[in-house]
Amino acid sequence: MSAAAADPHHLGHGDVPVSERGPAPQRIVVAYGFWIFLLSDFILFSGFFASYAVLGGETAGGPSGRDVFDLGLVAWETAALLLSSFAAGLASVAMLARRAPLFQIGMAVAGLLGAAFVAGEVHEFLHLIGEGNGPARSAFLSSFFALVGCHGLHVTLGLLWLMTMMAQVGAKGFRDDVIRRVNCFMLFWHALDIIWVALFTTVYLLGSGA
Repeated sequence: MSAAAADPHHLGHGDVPVSERGPAPQRIVVAYGFWIFLLSDFILFSGFFASYAVLGGETAGGPSGRDVFDLGLVAWETAALLLSSFAAGLASVAMLARRAPLFQIGMAVAGLLGAAFVAGEVHEFLHLIGEGNGPARSAFLSSFFALVGCHGLHVTLGLLWLMTMMAQVGAKGFRDDVIRRVNCFMLFWHALDIIWVALFTTVYLLGSGA
């Protein structure tokens, strides 16, 4: 039987050239699509960072970063988020070893630390608003709430995703499709750490010293 007869639709068998083969494996499609999503998210945050860079000094006679930032609280938030990423990394190692209990423990610790980070951020926002330093007070505070709030929203959505992954591993085990989803989550979670480090440096550290 000829190659054409064995593969009448040219789906990638026989002597069909690589450029003419059929669809890529799902793991490649998922990974490629998710990297595009992450890059678009970085572009989104770049816009918020640019807005803050332009408006960070526009206090309209109100408080500046030096007056409103509590670096002690922010340091605890940073430690919680970085440790959460570390715990998620340990969960990834447990997944590679197919150790479901250790995976669930690592993800649970990552989730608790991520929730502590969000709680600290909410406390900071409520404190600022309670003192009359809400987003409507000045352009500086508007850009600050937009940038930090966008990151906090991403962490909150990441926590929901984390719990979904824990449930899927518990119900379905380490199937190939579940592993792909967990790997996408891990990329997302670690990306939030990278963004927070940039945010902590440019907004809080530089802002407190301005």
